[in-house]
Amino acid sequence: MHTMEETLNNNNNNNKGVVEALYKALACHDTSTLSTLLATDLEWWFHGPPHREHMMRVLTAGNHDDDQWSSWFEFKPRSITAIDEERVIVEGWEGARSSYWVHVWTVRDGRLTQLREYFNTWLTVRDLRSVHVNISRQVREINNAN
Repeated sequence: MHTMEETLNNNNNNNKGVVEALYKALACHDTSTLSTLLATDLEWWFHGPPHREHMMRVLTAGNHDDDQWSSWFEFKPRSITAIDEERVIVEGWEGARSSYWVHVWTVRDGRLTQLREYFNTWLTVRDLRSVHVNISRQVREINNAN
């Protein structure tokens, strides 16, 4: 008989294995494995610059030939960690492209049902901060002129 903690650890390891299989399938361009791992109604959240929606492009483009795959972004996880009984966090850094990304996958019944993708979000925050500073400066200048 398993304790609750053992059951949760087994589930976390299974979920981590599902996510690891996804990235292996991506690396090998194995679309049949991808289709078995992903729920047909995968919920997707993307946070970052719009031109960085690489995972969406890879997973929704249909059949790929090797030339298409090789020209697209390659996800090489640096760490994969199960954080609770349904979610797994994957982190990656691609130095040559100066790209930092985090994927938070939800796994239910052995299938990936949700992805929250964070891509170079510090750039987005930095960019928004500079816009806010410029707007604040312009508002002050207008107020001082009146």
